[in-house]
Amino acid sequence: MRPPEVEALSSRLSDGLADLRLDLTDIQQSRLLDYLALIAKWNRVYNLTAVRAPAEMLVLHLLDSLAVLPALLRHVGKRPVSVLDVGSGAGLPGVVLAIALPSASVTCVDTVGKKASFIQQVAAELKLSNLAARHARVETLDMPPADVVTSRAFSSLLDFVTLTRHLVAKDGVWMAMKGKRPVDEQAALPADVEVFHVEQLTVPGLDADRSLVWMRNGG
Repeated sequence: MRPPEVEALSSRLSDGLADLRLDLTDIQQSRLLDYLALIAKWNRVYNLTAVRAPAEMLVLHLLDSLAVLPALLRHVGKRPVSVLDVGSGAGLPGVVLAIALPSASVTCVDTVGKKASFIQQVAAELKLSNLAARHARVETLDMPPADVVTSRAFSSLLDFVTLTRHLVAKDGVWMAMKGKRPVDEQAALPADVEVFHVEQLTVPGLDADRSLVWMRNGG
């Protein structure tokens, strides 16, 4: 028997998944809630996130990250892909994507050692063999290029693509999570970076602008 507060979060997560038309297993949903509990636990010692209330974390962290999943699935289909989450912080969206897409290989990178350690702990406790964490500056990161390089409020689009260009596979893409459509940031991109799609996202329970900017090397 789960505590009432956990039952309430579980119900809200199920409703959010239904709104997003995502079909996750009971095990995946449990892992997402366990991940939320780990954030709350570590937040007492380390400043992983400014959001403290579990109900707010569910919307602002879990559902916000899950909102990109339908778009990502449309792009990659069912093929196994490698995903690099830049400036991952507490593991958003990387950990969420690793839970929801077990066929994907997800690496989260952050310059803060405690945050990278947290993600490693999450991978161990939740038995996520497809999740890895790196403590590094992304511009000096040495690893095989990824099919999808993503970020959530990491930096401007220009800085994002400039710092990670060496980490995008030949036919790979950048997937930047943004608030309002960043028209000025798009205009500042190098001529050889193509914005090939921008889509508005709706996050269940959140009344705020969310967009997803897809880019690729065009040169």
